[in-house]
Amino acid sequence: MKQEITADHIGQIKRVTWTGLFVNVALAALKFIVGFVGASQAVIADAVHTLSDIATDFSVIVGVRYWSAPPDEDHPYGHRKIETIITVLIGAALVIVALGLGYKALSTIRHPHIRQTAWIAITGPILSIILKEILYRWTVIVGTRVKSTAVIANAWHHRSDAFSSVPAVMAVAASAMNPDWAFVDHVGALIISVFILKVSWDIMSPSLAELADRGASLKDCAKIERIAMDVNGVRGVHAIRTRKCGESLFVDLHVVVDPEISVRLGHNISEEVKGALLKGGPRILDVVAHLEPDE
Repeated sequence: MKQEITADHIGQIKRVTWTGLFVNVALAALKFIVGFVGASQAVIADAVHTLSDIATDFSVIVGVRYWSAPPDEDHPYGHRKIETIITVLIGAALVIVALGLGYKALSTIRHPHIRQTAWIAITGPILSIILKEILYRWTVIVGTRVKSTAVIANAWHHRSDAFSSVPAVMAVAASAMNPDWAFVDHVGALIISVFILKVSWDIMSPSLAELADRGASLKDCAKIERIAMDVNGVRGVHAIRTRKCGESLFVDLHVVVDPEISVRLGHNISEEVKGALLKGGPRILDVVAHLEPDE
């Protein structure tokens, strides 16, 4: 079915993203404070990760006004690729954060802690796990409802922050209980960086494939062929080509019909094929059906 971005969808995206932005600002400030006071590199690394969430929140808030714009003369296929680009930028931001945190952890892992890690540092990560998991669930529901890859990517950014706080909690606990285990704090920061890298690739890979004009899966192509063949008057279907646009597809295909029918009847059949695919196909935005005589 053809997917339109409505004003209600835009409102839902902005509401959940603004909420996430305010929560991220508060959590980043808290983590920096307790990480510094409690002498925990892992918690400070976790705070930097949360800080990167703020940038991606802004990307979604600003970007939604552009990718939701209707097609125009310069962009006859619409502006949904902007959403894909923003999704890639979110993933790239995570890569930069992960590499920076990983380098910092590795380069200082042999350095002794000047001060023993204090238990106060654990408050930031624990609160982050709770709030960011709540934000993830809300954001992914909105992203799935409005079929937005950028919003779903931002949801996973929230969850990656929640997950990355787990090793931060463990690192603080180990370092606070025994000063000889201070190296665990650095190991925790390194584990966080590796996890962020994994999440960033999961976010970017589908969008990079879309920018490379990767088509639909074999399962979706088979469904397209089956729906078209069920239309009365269609004798065959071939040369199916698809192109992803966000979570949706543009489809063009060749439809084989009786060579003796009129142009008008052939046109009606092609319109029926288009209507059937828009109604029952796999997230299809538009269809171009080329008629061919059955030889």
